[in-house]
Amino acid sequence: MAGISAGFASVFGTPLAGAIFGLEVLAIGRMRYDAIFPCFIAAIVGDQIGMLCGIHHTHYVVSSIVQVSVWSISATIIAGILFGLVGMAFTNATHGLSDFMKKTIRYSPLRPFIGGLVVAIAVCLLGTHRYIGLGIPTIVESFHQQLAPWDFAGKMAFTIASLGSGFKGGEVTPLFYIGATLGNALAPLLHLPFSMLAGIGFVAVFAGAANTPIAATIMAIELFGPEIGSFAGIACVVSYLLSGHTGIYRSQRIGNAKHHRHIPEGLKLGELSGYRKRVQEKTKINSRQ
Repeated sequence: MAGISAGFASVFGTPLAGAIFGLEVLAIGRMRYDAIFPCFIAAIVGDQIGMLCGIHHTHYVVSSIVQVSVWSISATIIAGILFGLVGMAFTNATHGLSDFMKKTIRYSPLRPFIGGLVVAIAVCLLGTHRYIGLGIPTIVESFHQQLAPWDFAGKMAFTIASLGSGFKGGEVTPLFYIGATLGNALAPLLHLPFSMLAGIGFVAVFAGAANTPIAATIMAIELFGPEIGSFAGIACVVSYLLSGHTGIYRSQRIGNAKHHRHIPEGLKLGELSGYRKRVQEKTKINSRQ
């Protein structure tokens, strides 16, 4: 947990969010308070070591934030719902493609070869590198100008193809990309500043996909300033609730179910589908009896 906190804090320059992320990501709906001190120390020290080594983090500027009103809160809730659904779709599609590839292609090195080939061909056909790599320049653009409304879908498709075919890691920053560009696309529809909604989407899609709404909210405050805190908190919580019992980390356990469903505590997200199948089979047997 301390290592996760230090890694997150040093990579993104957000020590407080990093500390909470290490505490929050282990189990959905439950944090271990006995780990607060080591996680906070590891996150702060990790961030400082990076700075001492001359590491400079990307700065994102939210140029305009509206006042709290009935419409601004309502629009944030609507956006949060969409962010959560996109986070859930990303997670389900990635895991679904991964399971499909494992079933159909037994030789594991062949999976990323095929996935990489598909991605390379798609890049050549589109004639752009916009949807591959970290995509930091596009994320920065989403805070300064209106982007194409399909940018989030393009990045989503390429990331799912890469991760689902066997390439490991690289889901956090792409989720920031997807969220920021989706927020940018939603801004005109919800009559909110695109830089503000890009910032909210940046953290909210990640909150839903990683099941870490508190860490994501604190991250928004650290990156964009305290004024965005209320809106980011609402969007992150709504996204978290709407994303269901899915997540990018299959080893993440269920501490407390999000909704009033009978799901055993300690069950890993990767084991959830198998558990549901067993429950359905048991229900069928009982109904026949």
